[in-house]
Amino acid sequence: MGRDVTQKPTLSATVVSKPKNLRSSAISALTMPTPEIDLVRGTLDLLILKTLSWGPMHGLAVLRWIEQTTRDQLQIEEGALYPALHRMEEKGWLDAEWGYTEKNRKAKFYRLSARGRKQLASELSRWAKYADVVGLVLTAERAAP
Repeated sequence: MGRDVTQKPTLSATVVSKPKNLRSSAISALTMPTPEIDLVRGTLDLLILKTLSWGPMHGLAVLRWIEQTTRDQLQIEEGALYPALHRMEEKGWLDAEWGYTEKNRKAKFYRLSARGRKQLASELSRWAKYADVVGLVLTAERAAP
C-alpha cells in the first residue's frame, strides 16, 4: 500500500513557534501518519532569502522553487508568502519591480538587496549555530552528570 502521490500537502499548525503556513506533506489514508515538521520562528524569512539568493523571482516562482527543492515536503501558502515578501521589502531586505513572467503575466519580481544579503548571512550563521547545538543534544551518548 503506497502513498497517494497526486495529493498535494496542505498547511496548518498548532504550535505557537510554528508558522501557521507551513507543515509536512499530506498523508494518504492508507499509510501511517508522519509527524508534522515543526519550524523555528523566522524560518520562512530564511527560506525566502535563500531562494532569492539564486536570482530575482516573482512570488509564485519562489513558492514553486521551495516546493521543488524540498521534494514537496514543504508547502507554503500564497496567503503567507506574499505578506512575508511585502514585510521583507519594507525592511529593505528585498528590492522589487514589476515585470512579466514566462507566460507573459504581469508580476512583481523580488531580488535581494545589499541589506537582504547581510540578513541572509546573519540568518544562515544563526541557523548553523542552532543546528550545531541541537546536534550536540541529539548525538549525546548519556546525560551529563
